[in-house]
Amino acid sequence: MQSKEVFLWKGYLTGKSKTMAKIKVTQVKSKIGHLQKQKRTLEALGLRKMNQTVEHEAGPTIMGMINKVKHLVSVEEI
Repeated sequence: MQSKEVFLWKGYLTGKSKTMAKIKVTQVKSKIGHLQKQKRTLEALGLRKMNQTVEHEAGPTIMGMINKVKHLVSVEEI
């Protein structure tokens, strides 16, 4: 999934599409034992439980948050 995540980020930066891509973010690993900042980032993304999925637009803020917790989530383009 990491290569798709990089593809989404590069596509956003190059401005290939006029509208921002929609992405699905799913929490695949537990936040137990991770830093408080990472736990708060997951909550800011709207992820509170394991295997919960949320949809966001792939803006720079959201992509930055996903980059910080990429080891806890999976990302796919809609």
